[in-house]
Amino acid sequence: MELTHSYSYDLSTTVSRDKLMALQQAIQEQDDHMTAEELEAEMNVHHFAPHVYGREMRIPAGTYIVGKIHKHAHLNVITKGVIKVVTEFGEDIYEGPKIWVSEPGTKRAVLALEDTQWLTIHPNFDDTDDLEALEKYVIAESYEELDNLLEGETL
Repeated sequence: MELTHSYSYDLSTTVSRDKLMALQQAIQEQDDHMTAEELEAEMNVHHFAPHVYGREMRIPAGTYIVGKIHKHAHLNVITKGVIKVVTEFGEDIYEGPKIWVSEPGTKRAVLALEDTQWLTIHPNFDDTDDLEALEKYVIAESYEELDNLLEGETL
């Protein structure tokens, strides 16, 4: 995920995959963007239970984030806050507490309208705490990889 604090982007409608990737690139080119490593260290908390992995993000108000491409449907829980979410599938504003399911292929552009806590819940069949292994299972590196998976490979 890439993050920035001080720039304004138009999140007023659904966006194409190309526009999501272009927004991510624009954020990455800003001097004050957070790298994935910085975001991980400053904003993420990881939770583990038997066969379950939860990734909690603590997102300050005014923060823009473009997320990664999720391979699988998964649960989302906003425990507090208000966040605007735009994907190629639509646009929503979620206010915590809120629970919903994201579909495979979801990549989000978000704006935290208030300080927000957001938890995604994924299967962890191997009961690993290896974050790289979990990310490899959960995240597609590209839309091409995702499309290949959805066309026939088992997710």
